[in-house]
Amino acid sequence: MIYQSAITVPTSGRGMYDITAEVAAAVAASGAQTASCQVFLRHTSASLIICENADPAVMQDLEAWMSRAVPDGDPLFVHTAEGPDDMPAHVRTVLTQTSIYVPISEGSMGLGTWQGIFLWEHRLAAHKRQLLVTVNH
Repeated sequence: MIYQSAITVPTSGRGMYDITAEVAAAVAASGAQTASCQVFLRHTSASLIICENADPAVMQDLEAWMSRAVPDGDPLFVHTAEGPDDMPAHVRTVLTQTSIYVPISEGSMGLGTWQGIFLWEHRLAAHKRQLLVTVNH
């Protein structure tokens, strides 16, 4: 059996948004006890990560590292149609991922104690990001 649900995540610009509760709600709605869950982000300038959910400094450090690795306005980039953060957002997405897998065990996501699912918005402006949660059981 396959269950699928769509989630919309409004962002206020660059940063990480905890979507663990929204994905958990979709898993619960599926009724699955033992299954696999795929979360897919339908965009090319944001990404999905599983990250520590306890200390916000982890997310600050990841953003600082990514900003150093892929800076906005880098003259290397030709694709700047939507501004200096356009191509860097695409590179950041390619370096991370737009799909994650989480096992479902006893009706709940099999995440570790300090793990959360985050949408990482790479653009500076606000967006409404669309995700598909698919549970196979």
